[in-house]
Amino acid sequence: MKIGFSTLALFMNSFEYFLEIASNGGFQLMEILCEGPYWPRNMIANSGNLEIFDSYDIDIFLHAPTIDINPASLNPGIREESQRQMKETSDFAALIGAKAITTHPGMIQRQEERVRNFAIKHAIVNLTECADYAQSRGIFFSIENMPYRYKYLCNTALEHEFFVKKCGCMATVDMGHANTTTHPAEFLKIKNTYYYHLSDNNGEKDQHLSLGEGNLDLSLLKGIKRGIIELNNYDAVLKSKKILDALNGNEIN
Repeated sequence: MKIGFSTLALFMNSFEYFLEIASNGGFQLMEILCEGPYWPRNMIANSGNLEIFDSYDIDIFLHAPTIDINPASLNPGIREESQRQMKETSDFAALIGAKAITTHPGMIQRQEERVRNFAIKHAIVNLTECADYAQSRGIFFSIENMPYRYKYLCNTALEHEFFVKKCGCMATVDMGHANTTTHPAEFLKIKNTYYYHLSDNNGEKDQHLSLGEGNLDLSLLKGIKRGIIELNNYDAVLKSKKILDALNGNEIN
């Protein structure tokens, strides 16, 4: 397994700091959370210091902005801006040589079936355009599953796979989110999964606990090729990495 971490754990530091920490920590992957100071539009406009990525042998993934973004919004203006920012994330990825970007599929505010169906229809159109654009830039576009709540799209393995097939893209399987369903193992069957988000919880809430601190069946993580530890604290990241190393016999495939 190739192991990395989300920059959520070291938020508000420089790219060089992220990369140096990842390199010294023995990580092969890193996912940049494109929020706040790492907003793609600003990164593209001020791209003078991005050559630092060429100095490290670490595969980079990007997590597209999610704050105030909703590709499934009933408001067409919000959908359009969401699409714009996802495409800008692909542009940023191409600029720094990132391999893939992950996005959330969207959510609804009014929890009615007719509203949810309407949101799914528009989300698929929106995300398909984003996937096509990412492909044109040489980037894998990947849709993430969400916690098991009615308001979230892709909250089951069946719906997640449906989106991936309809949009012609990859999947990012968040095992913490999957653990809030009754059958997290079903998400491991999704084809075209590019990588995994790894955290633990009590099976009810998306708590972002270190691996082993919740009730996620850690045996499910054996054999996955790429895993991003997604936690709020770097010490917790290192703790989870030790568990993954032991689980996989320190092998890198």
